Amino acid sequence: MPVALLALAIGAFGIGTTEFVMMGVLPQAAADFGVSIPSAGHLISAYALGVVVGAPLLTAAAVRLPRKTMLMAMMGLFIAGNTLFVLSPSHELGVLFRFVAGLPHGAFFGAGAVVAASLVDRGSKAKAVSMMFMGLTLANVVGVPLGTLLGQQFGWRATFAVVALIGVVALAAVMKLVPHQGAPVGASLRGEVAAFRKPQVWLALAIVTFGMGGGFACLSYVTPMMTDVAGFDPATVTLLLSLAGVGMTLGNFLGGRLADRNPTPALCGALCSLAVVLAMFTVTAGSKIGATITIFLVGVTSFMVGPILQARVMEKAGGSPSLVSAAIQSAFNIANSIGAYLGGVVIAGGLGLVSPNVVGALLAALGLSLAVVAALTERKEKAATIPVAPAEEIAPAEQPALV
Repeated sequence: MPVALLALAIGAFGIGTTEFVMMGVLPQAAADFGVSIPSAGHLISAYALGVVVGAPLLTAAAVRLPRKTMLMAMMGLFIAGNTLFVLSPSHELGVLFRFVAGLPHGAFFGAGAVVAASLVDRGSKAKAVSMMFMGLTLANVVGVPLGTLLGQQFGWRATFAVVALIGVVALAAVMKLVPHQGAPVGASLRGEVAAFRKPQVWLALAIVTFGMGGGFACLSYVTPMMTDVAGFDPATVTLLLSLAGVGMTLGNFLGGRLADRNPTPALCGALCSLAVVLAMFTVTAGSKIGATITIFLVGVTSFMVGPILQARVMEKAGGSPSLVSAAIQSAFNIANSIGAYLGGVVIAGGLGLVSPNVVGALLAALGLSLAVVAALTERKEKAATIPVAPAEEIAPAEQPALV
């Protein structure tokens, strides 16, 4: 794999850490700003909103820029947003600056995925994309636990100061390691938008939204599941979340390799496995050993889907992959919101703390159904493009010679 992927992975690590570590230092931020925990939760949703808004808008605005320049600009905005958040004097400004920090998230991953795929041959594109996203999954294994610990010891501002420093390292790595590729040939906003006319692109976005929403329905409420149902001590939850992060890293690794071999069966297999694992979690959540194994498997199966669909949607977009690649990140965050919302609805309805797993299994099954529709549609499209050879004239059979 090209060394330039290391620069992209460092950027992904910083972005993944700033997105998820807020959950770990939320009590410290709430106390510092003098607001309740639910009000401090706006710091999480503001970032997600920034991702959804920024991914298409920034990608569209910079469609004619060289992709290396785009990556550097997005990482500069990332550094600025996190630095301003560290200096926030009030909760309201903190929410605003979290929104700013989220703006470059999707655009960076969108451009980064295209760059990663361009650095390798056709048979290794999904693997290269998964190597970049390895930084995002490693953030859950290393960045979030260490950032949470740092915030508990020195305050949440120290955590995000380090995040901004990671952004500086990533910016320097992109400048040094990513080759200059020039402006995309023939790139235009009209061409990028035209890619959304293809049904396969919308199917891929829908699969991300519902399929990965299944995983987030579970992961959003995994802490009360582990403490109140499985019986773990709250102090061990960080280790369990790290275990889930290890599973995500492994799933991302496997997804990238399977996608280069045969993406459609790999996608259907990952979604089917996720639905089965989530359904199984409704039973295993009552056992410490069973819950530990299952939360690892949830991480594996849910994050196998990402690199497969990222590579798939870029292929379907043809020569205009940047905007649809960034849209995948918007769909990812919508999946996060849908999964968390529906999981909260069933808990509030009195169905118990394991009920989000049922919701997650149903969402994953819906994603699997959409994947099957996408596969059948693709097969029909290919069949329609195969030219039919003209029927050959059949010569009359020779008459046997009379003796």
